[in-house]
Amino acid sequence: MNKTAAEGNKLMKTHTVNTAVIPATKLEEDSYDWWERHEQVLQIRNEIDPEIVLIGDSITHFWGGLPVSTSRHGTGQAWESVFGGRRVLNLGFGWDRTQNVIWRLDNGQFEGLSPKWVVINIGTNNTSETDNARASTAEEARDGVRAIVERVRKHAPSARIVLMAVFPREESPEDPRRKLIGRMNELYAELAAELGLTFLDIGPSMLAEDGNLPREIAFDTCHLTEQGYQLWADALREVLNRESK
Repeated sequence: MNKTAAEGNKLMKTHTVNTAVIPATKLEEDSYDWWERHEQVLQIRNEIDPEIVLIGDSITHFWGGLPVSTSRHGTGQAWESVFGGRRVLNLGFGWDRTQNVIWRLDNGQFEGLSPKWVVINIGTNNTSETDNARASTAEEARDGVRAIVERVRKHAPSARIVLMAVFPREESPEDPRRKLIGRMNELYAELAAELGLTFLDIGPSMLAEDGNLPREIAFDTCHLTEQGYQLWADALREVLNRESK
């Protein structure tokens, strides 16, 4: 870990600065080796020469693609329905927040790449309060996404960027986390309009009529089932096909 990352990790519980924009390495334990996956990306990114790069957290990580994950949610049919026949690099890392993505982009994961599309789906973990990092405000998370977009455009200025709205989380629409995500998405939409990104919000299609998040869509009211991934795939495929014409 370099000095900058170490200092960033120490600041994750500080309320006087926006930790969502300070580069940080692995913060939380998960079902995979964060550092190993980072090294895998560095080894294969140029070989893949991706047309599409996905940037995100566990929801992206456990969908599919390369690097191959030891954990996978769903059957893979949704993945194939949108990415089949395409060269895709999956930069989803479980438990990552915006600050982790910033560190990864600053440390080689995007070097030398010139994808046509970049899909960013990040921010749900910024709503979590843990022993290692505090929750971000909606404004802080928005600024973290801005920093990510700046880095993507530095490396791949011609790439078209799709910014996903943070997916609904927790079962009830009255849950405080759901309300925070709603505010984040308002700011994400404004940011997308400002920066010329494609903003894609599939949240309404994931919810029941009463606003609850069914476990048929997100089995733990966070991570997607195959049915949930298919909703994402269908919406994303429409964007990729429409804007590629």
